[in-house]
Amino acid sequence: MTTTFEKLSSNKVKLGFVVEPEKFDEGLKKAYNKMKGRISIPGFRKGKAPMKVIENHYGEGVFYEEALDAIFPEIYQAALKEHDVQVVDRPELDVEQIGRGKELKFTVEVFVRPDVELGDYKKLGIVKTVDEVTDDDVNAEIERARDRSARWVEITDRPAKLDDQVNIDYAGFDGDEQFDGGTAQNHELVLGSGSFIPGFEEQLVGHSVGEDVEVNVTFPEQYHAENLAGKPVVFKVKINGIREKEMPALDDDFVTEVSETANNVEEYKAEIRANLEKAADQRGETAFENEVIETVCENAKVDIPDAMIEDQIDSMLRDMELRMMYQGMKLDDYFKYTGQTREQVRDMYRDSAKERVLSQLVLEAVKKAEDIKATDEETEAEMARYAEQNKMELDKFKENLSDGDKEYFAEAAAMRKTIDFLKANAE
Repeated sequence: MTTTFEKLSSNKVKLGFVVEPEKFDEGLKKAYNKMKGRISIPGFRKGKAPMKVIENHYGEGVFYEEALDAIFPEIYQAALKEHDVQVVDRPELDVEQIGRGKELKFTVEVFVRPDVELGDYKKLGIVKTVDEVTDDDVNAEIERARDRSARWVEITDRPAKLDDQVNIDYAGFDGDEQFDGGTAQNHELVLGSGSFIPGFEEQLVGHSVGEDVEVNVTFPEQYHAENLAGKPVVFKVKINGIREKEMPALDDDFVTEVSETANNVEEYKAEIRANLEKAADQRGETAFENEVIETVCENAKVDIPDAMIEDQIDSMLRDMELRMMYQGMKLDDYFKYTGQTREQVRDMYRDSAKERVLSQLVLEAVKKAEDIKATDEETEAEMARYAEQNKMELDKFKENLSDGDKEYFAEAAAMRKTIDFLKANAE
């Protein structure tokens, strides 16, 4: 077999194939053995008619398409390897000559990983912003910690107010008919949390334990249950109990309960400030990194094939489906609940997918231009980082890695090194 290579554009190539007659005859035999059981010829049992008889009956080309399909994968992959082509889409095939005893001649046009024309990627002027941690930030974080440690205390001497937790029974009515999904017993609800339909929680304010309350609300126009969307309804509610949140005092006892290192309030405030400053530094570093990558991508020129963007959208949808599964929901059920379609979500992801593909291609181009490779130690560190994130012992984790897995971590380490290179060379 001989092949030719022609670059049609920055993201598309053309391969020419001339295949020896013996190879195509081999494909014809495979096609015959695969198809003969499905072909009926008068005077022969199904599957027993000779190849020549079938060709005489249906025409010489009856096996051509199947024969080409049988040999194409092997010769196509050989050509891709020979010319170092990384395809990103299905090939478009044009047959020029085909027949028994003849050389098989055809061409293939296919989209490939595009060339990247890098612009400036060193000495980029990037503004790095790190948020200042104020006393108000520290106090707000402490209040959140106190809130997490708060307890609910039963109240019997006053009516409910906003921020109270009420225990209620309720039943929803559309006119005189009770509707499905609108009934519950001993439901705990924090008034003002926005957990229920707008207006529901506010109408319980001012009512006491044991009272029966009629709550009049209107469902939103975009409500997931179409039979209730936009409808005014009445909920008959009974208040079983009221509880008030009691916050712990900010003292040394509280500090020793919530902190593993601080022993008093002042030490606790210092610990909170240090944690907030560390988080602010991380946010600033992440924003700086994103700005560097975005600027390098803006300076580059690349024509991304649509197939690469669609593949990235497929990957994002698979990730979404996994997240839904972890929450006990099927993706199709999620679409029904939200009123979205798969195509709408694909369109929603398209810009983000394009950005991901662009950054990947540009970073790979920088890595190649600077000949950046990961050392064994850096690859090992990448594996250790992954094992730690997934709470796995490194040695056991490494035992199960294939050569392909190890190449993946080496590539990930090299990509991390490339990003660090760009950041180090930014001004």
